[in-house]
Amino acid sequence: MIHDRVMFEIYRDTAYTGRYRVVCYTELHEGNRDPEIARASAGEHVYDGFYRTWKADEAKAGIEGVVRRLNDGEALSEEEIRSLLAPYDVVAARPA
Repeated sequence: MIHDRVMFEIYRDTAYTGRYRVVCYTELHEGNRDPEIARASAGEHVYDGFYRTWKADEAKAGIEGVVRRLNDGEALSEEEIRSLLAPYDVVAARPA
């Protein structure tokens, strides 16, 4: 199945490392789907949304930048994350 957008979530791994991570649900496959979803579900939700597949590389880079900033100790609100990801046509799953 081909999708025109990818659903993702940024979360904090509360079980092991305490680090922030991102999971792209739409890109998971049979071999990693269950463990990745379980890991994200057990973590602390930070932000979720969608990006278009035709802007995937740019969107992933933007999302990884947000995750890097969070892991560096920067406190970012949901609104700040939304603003940082806006140039990549990322749509929040939960509108403001």
